[in-house]
Amino acid sequence: MSRLAVLVPGGSGQLGKDLSAVGEERGAAVRAPGSAELDVTRPGAVLEGVSRLVDEARGEGRAPVVINAAAYTAVDAAEDDEQRAFAVNVDGPRVLAAVCASRRVPLLHVSTDYVFSGDADTPYEPDAPLSPRSAYGRTKAAGEDAVLGSGAQAWIVRTAWVYGAGGGNFVRTMARLASEGVDPSVVDDQRGSPTWTADLASGLLELASAVADGNAPERRVLHCTGGGETTWYEFARAVFEEVGADPDRVSPCTTADYPRPAPRPAYSVLSNAAWRDAGLTPLRPWREALSAFAADHRNALVDT
Repeated sequence: MSRLAVLVPGGSGQLGKDLSAVGEERGAAVRAPGSAELDVTRPGAVLEGVSRLVDEARGEGRAPVVINAAAYTAVDAAEDDEQRAFAVNVDGPRVLAAVCASRRVPLLHVSTDYVFSGDADTPYEPDAPLSPRSAYGRTKAAGEDAVLGSGAQAWIVRTAWVYGAGGGNFVRTMARLASEGVDPSVVDDQRGSPTWTADLASGLLELASAVADGNAPERRVLHCTGGGETTWYEFARAVFEEVGADPDRVSPCTTADYPRPAPRPAYSVLSNAAWRDAGLTPLRPWREALSAFAADHRNALVDT
């Protein structure tokens, strides 16, 4: 991994921050600009950013790789703002992939479980048919097509139920409610695999190293999530436990009890079999990861 020079568009988000932290900890040279510094929808800015990556990598004897963490992730807002979501989730990756193709830089593009309908009852394989039900899911699916059709040396890595130390996410929200004395009702009929961004970052960087070393997976679409599965309700109970609150304060409800503008997949479990088959390290079980996250970020959760 010390051979890598990594550009992370979307570097100010929770995944981008952990990609920077984990990469630098392992000796990679990581540059993780936020959208104000590198807007993926602006071809000139993307060309400048990727060209700088190539020049710096060449000067330091490193292998350049781009990991795209930039995305419009406001799932409900996208229902009324699909044009903006399309710009970031489709036009941006298309521009980024075209530039990476022209400069011969490998691209890892992060995608989502929302590209599936959520009607399955067994884990989705990477080649399962796409059938998004929300504006966010449609734009992410179209972004995948744009990347795969670009001619770039590119891989799609889908993940799900992501949380980290920075930004708003389910874990931080539940920790805040616990500290404020709120007893939340949480949906118990949606299943998925919680994924800590630090673990996901480690997986993406392992894939980047494999690509740089000439051991790239033949499959261009892979899934990478925390191990196992749960419901949002059980996930919330686990968060309460980790912050020292009584998990029985959390009560279950149904999706119908908690309507949202964008439909959520009822079943979001992604199969990590192709990831393992590619010789990549599976992420640890979600419950173990949550405990490690809480231990590492105890103060941040208490102060949420």
